[in-house]
Amino acid sequence: MKVDLFDFDLPRDCIAEHPADPRDSARMLDLTAGAMNDRIVRELPDILRPGDLLISNDTRVIPARLFGKRGEAKIEVTLHKQEGLAQWRAFAKPAKKLRIGEIFKVNDSFEAEVMDKKDGGEVLLRFNVAGADLIAALEKYGVMPLPPYIRREAGGDDQDRHDYQTIFARHDGAVAAPTAGLHFTPELLANLDARGIARRTITLHVGAGTFLPVKVDDTEDHKMHAEWGSISPEIAALVNETRAKGGRIVAVGTTSLRLLESAANEDGIVEPFENETSIFITPGYKFRGVDLLLTNFHLPRSTLFMLVSAFAGFDRMKAAYEHAIAQKYRFYSYGDCSLLECANKVEALKKS
Repeated sequence: MKVDLFDFDLPRDCIAEHPADPRDSARMLDLTAGAMNDRIVRELPDILRPGDLLISNDTRVIPARLFGKRGEAKIEVTLHKQEGLAQWRAFAKPAKKLRIGEIFKVNDSFEAEVMDKKDGGEVLLRFNVAGADLIAALEKYGVMPLPPYIRREAGGDDQDRHDYQTIFARHDGAVAAPTAGLHFTPELLANLDARGIARRTITLHVGAGTFLPVKVDDTEDHKMHAEWGSISPEIAALVNETRAKGGRIVAVGTTSLRLLESAANEDGIVEPFENETSIFITPGYKFRGVDLLLTNFHLPRSTLFMLVSAFAGFDRMKAAYEHAIAQKYRFYSYGDCSLLECANKVEALKKS
């Protein structure tokens, strides 16, 4: 499909710079049951049904943006994919000031050697610490890797260390937040429990490429980034049991959805999963593992807007985004959200 089909104009004042407070007071455009209703996230338990299963992503964002030097030249790097206990792929600015074999120095105790360079400012870094020690160094010296459309000073905002982390965060490894999860509070989770809606988590370590616009003219030419994910046998079994009993699988965010779809076979059975996934979902895709999707409003020309167009219908999402812009919904990572119903399932699930 032509990428231009997924373009739209978004006023700058629609882009959220900070999250709603409290988080579950964010607006939610409800597109379930064939309607379009303006709600807030706190109403989610009233829309879902007892017996539904909510699946969230429990990845934890690490402070993956580092400021340092190569000699006297100032360099900024943003880690985006782990390659080993001490090695990460990163985007460097300005990358031309880094050569293979040179040292990127954050300070006297924390540095990395440039092992490889690729196009687009990408470098492979090997740090002088590894594993838990590397994570500890990032927590001490790094800043949260906020998307570029959120305006901050170079050192970042200390509040973002809290704001850009979901209530579900458990496992270190993401360099971007699974942003639909940012809307949840302890009170909302308690109300979901009281309503009889089950909750479980899976893990997908979100990479920096998740939110980027597509730069090719046709979706056929886009190469999707790979991210590591895991679904335990117990969670896979519960997903299948829930659907067999007539309950719906509600994915919190496109990251949860992409992992569930990567683990689902042609008959809609979700299997245990522990691997990388580079699934790229565009209109025409038949969904196998998810019935409802809670998701934020996404960038024009992005793979995520293509995904939601595939999930709920292209024309429906175009109309929904026009409504959201007209009603001054807040967009992107710290913005509001929508609740979508799958319009394109595999035939096997319709018969079950």
